[in-house]
Amino acid sequence: MSHQRFDFSDINLIPRKCIVDSRSECDTSIAFGGHLFLLPVVPANMECVINDEIAIKLAKAGYFYIHNRFTTNTIEFCKKMKELRLISSISIGVNQDSYELMTKLYDLDLVPDYITIDIAHGHSVKMEKILTWIKSKFTKLPFIIAGNVSTPEAVRDLESWGANAIKVGIGPGSACTTYNATGFGSRNTQAYSVSECAKARTTVHTLIVADGGIKDPGDISKSLVLGADIVMVGGMFSALTDSPGSTIRGTDGVLYKEFWGSASAFQSGKKGRIEGTKKLLPLKQRSMLEEMDYIKECLQSAISYGGGSNIYCLKDVKYF
Repeated sequence: MSHQRFDFSDINLIPRKCIVDSRSECDTSIAFGGHLFLLPVVPANMECVINDEIAIKLAKAGYFYIHNRFTTNTIEFCKKMKELRLISSISIGVNQDSYELMTKLYDLDLVPDYITIDIAHGHSVKMEKILTWIKSKFTKLPFIIAGNVSTPEAVRDLESWGANAIKVGIGPGSACTTYNATGFGSRNTQAYSVSECAKARTTVHTLIVADGGIKDPGDISKSLVLGADIVMVGGMFSALTDSPGSTIRGTDGVLYKEFWGSASAFQSGKKGRIEGTKKLLPLKQRSMLEEMDYIKECLQSAISYGGGSNIYCLKDVKYF
């Protein structure tokens, strides 16, 4: 990789002539994996961000979601989503329990619409093995998101192994300590990683999920300009009134929400987990759907600055 690294705070998007009378005309919807969603944004598949209730709420409202793989009964959840005629989108790992889960879902005719194979270091032999296995076992293939990675080589490998979308970002999130603990990752260079990984795909049919390091809605717009198709956001969604994390009153009298990384000791219950931390974020007085509305308005404004009338105009925006 080149040494001209940069992150979201280092770049400005360049405006183009506005062609709409009002930002409310701008269409933020995105086609992703055969379905149309209202926003190119997905809450992170973390236990402190999404649970069954929020997954159903998002699916009913027309937003994409990815359920966490830690605290849900995946088979019962897939049954419920099928009964409700809603899109099913789950996460799995790469160990034996994930093979057993996928086999059960297949046997029960509950294979979900979307599967995210979600591990800290996605460019691995274990990822290759499970992707190859899914392709060989399933007659009707789900849409597969795989990650996380941060290099062009990893994108090309996961693409060749069978991933439909690739999750980009190793350690850029605020609750992740991979960079601090190991020296590896895309901390402070996530924008650059998204750009390089998006360029590396060999077909436009391979989609890029930018995951981590998003502090403001403008970072979502920047991710889309840099080549992402959809953006995963954690911290912004973890301190809402209906976020699953516990609400705690601090010694300062302020209400906080718990936020922790998926590779943290708190998540796994194992002392040896060194790639995540738990922290407290000030409680926001709005719900998940209200936050989605806020992000939608921000993206509509971005589209108006980008000189188009829908989200795809951002693909042609330049930056410095």
